[in-house]
Amino acid sequence: MTNELNRHAAVVGLGSMGGAMAATLHRAGWSVSGFDPSSEARSAAAANGIAVVEDVAELAGTPYVVLSLPSAAIVRATVPHLLTKPGTVAIVDTTTSEPATSAEMAGLAQQHRAHFVDSPVSGGNAGAATGMLSAFLGGSEDSIEAARPVLDALTGGQYTHIGPIGSGNVVKLLNNILCATNLAAVGEALDIAAAYGIDLGIAAQAISGASGGSKVSSAMFPNWILSGTFDSGFALGLMARDVSLALDVAAQHGAAPQVLSGTNQAWQKALAELGPKADFVQMPSTVTTATDALSPTAINAAKESASATR
Repeated sequence: MTNELNRHAAVVGLGSMGGAMAATLHRAGWSVSGFDPSSEARSAAAANGIAVVEDVAELAGTPYVVLSLPSAAIVRATVPHLLTKPGTVAIVDTTTSEPATSAEMAGLAQQHRAHFVDSPVSGGNAGAATGMLSAFLGGSEDSIEAARPVLDALTGGQYTHIGPIGSGNVVKLLNNILCATNLAAVGEALDIAAAYGIDLGIAAQAISGASGGSKVSSAMFPNWILSGTFDSGFALGLMARDVSLALDVAAQHGAAPQVLSGTNQAWQKALAELGPKADFVQMPSTVTTATDALSPTAINAAKESASATR
């Protein structure tokens, strides 16, 4: 348990996820400081009561640190700065990172009498903003226990200790590549429905109540694609990266997945066509072959046409 003397957390990376997590900790009564290289992100965090700093090294020695960073390379470059002063109890890395990097950072933290947990999360901005994320944890039992106060604040206890350091990274990558596979597969299935002249909303709803249903068909398609919003908040470039990283882990450990390799090819194609900044739910428009009914332009045109005929 924390006490009033160490109920202080730093969040490094104040973007969509990190900024929301910082605000959640602040609302829960924590004293929260933070850093992001973006002045815009720092200003937004400051408006939510976060004490922002101009240099990540200023956060060294903070009892609890949450990382929400774009890549393993940035994690590797950041953690040494946070350990230049004593006082850090636990570093919780929510980055979708690489297991080897997590193992390296855990070893470095141990040298400084601190704990490091790989804790990639699922639940998006909404989960981060409400303290209801789910997390995949990798680390020792002692490290998980040391990080528990901040983990509880961010997830409401919705986390699973997968195994040793790096295990959380692996399972999060597997979760993402399965989501990416399903997004492409549902896109292809609804392309067939569109070619046959079936209403896509009705098709998705029917499938969602049957054995082929999933969160992709029941939530992602109606909420973010068929609605015409395409605003999940997760970039296509990040999903393409995660798909590729999952296959890197497979290759490093002697696995040779066939279906998931096809997923990677489809996502690299989407990356080339749409660019890294597109929302990841735009990807299905790149796997359609019979119709362009899943493109943002076609969906919004269909919505406008339906509104005009009412």
